[in-house]
Amino acid sequence: MNLLILSASTGGGHDMRAYALRDWWHQRGGTAVIHHPLESSFIGYKFGCNLYNLIQRKLPLMHFGYFYFLEYASMHRGPKRIIGSKRFVRFCRSINPQIIVSVHSHLNHGFFELIKRDISKSISFAVFSGELADGIGFSRHWVNPFNDLFVGPTQECCIAAQKRGMPPEKCLMSGPLLRRSFFQKENLHQKQVLDELGLKKSVPTYLLSTGANGVNKHQIVIDSIMERGKYCQVIALCGKNKSTLATLNEKYRNLDKIKVIPLSTIDDKMMVRLLRAVDFVFARPGAGISTEVLVTGTHVVFDISGGVMPQEINNLNYWKKHSSFVPLCKNPRQLPVIVDNLRGTSPLSIKIDEQPRVLLSALESLVK
Repeated sequence: MNLLILSASTGGGHDMRAYALRDWWHQRGGTAVIHHPLESSFIGYKFGCNLYNLIQRKLPLMHFGYFYFLEYASMHRGPKRIIGSKRFVRFCRSINPQIIVSVHSHLNHGFFELIKRDISKSISFAVFSGELADGIGFSRHWVNPFNDLFVGPTQECCIAAQKRGMPPEKCLMSGPLLRRSFFQKENLHQKQVLDELGLKKSVPTYLLSTGANGVNKHQIVIDSIMERGKYCQVIALCGKNKSTLATLNEKYRNLDKIKVIPLSTIDDKMMVRLLRAVDFVFARPGAGISTEVLVTGTHVVFDISGGVMPQEINNLNYWKKHSSFVPLCKNPRQLPVIVDNLRGTSPLSIKIDEQPRVLLSALESLVK
């Protein structure tokens, strides 16, 4: 079964889900290819993706203007509006897909119609949205009633799609779509990650996360912990941000009361082990990391310094509905205080199967 997955590198969640679906599909015996139509068909679209990531790094609050512009500009709403459409169609023909899944809200209208018009009407087209709940950041572009299927990780996501015109019979709540390691049961070997990093299990340990664009407040947080004089351990994820990695290695080496372990890009196995071993995670409320902490049952404090992006509000709304307290941090210097107040509380969590069976089975049933 040939699967084509359409994604875009705006943030990191879309690609995370795209690669997760590809790997699960391969495990089921099918073939899958990931394609980025926006980045590969027209330089202007690629510029838009880069602008998205730039705003995310510098001033998240500005995303309200960018988000609403895209909502009403509807640049990819119809096939005639898409620049570089011939290149996209040629690529799809070379793949010869039996089913197409979009994991991005702007790839399931005009691109969908191009497939039906220029290739084949028999190719099934599904959408997977990673949004955890409804909110002002739930794009209307997620919904195309002519698609064969809309899939969401939560019931709240499916209800949000139905409010925007998706037929209920075409909506499916499948549970989270994550990389394979997140579906493995916790074991003793996973808990040994602190020992491997030279850390102690008896000492409070923070995990400072980062997005795909290397966005972080690591130095501010670590400095504030040092000012409070509390003994703890910090694992700082730097991703592809080599500058931050080098700075942390140099600046926080051989400290007395705090031990800092900077890490570059890590795989899903390592991420799961860290999430299950640490006491708290400090991260932006993106759909990817929000879903990961839910699955692993890890305490999280959401970094909303610089403002909240519209899409992040959707995920925070999930916490508001299911938890009595949403752990928000507007000033990274206040993180140690917030963490102290959260000690002894229970983290929000959800249970999942050993693989995303509901999603995979639904997609397989669409293959004609």
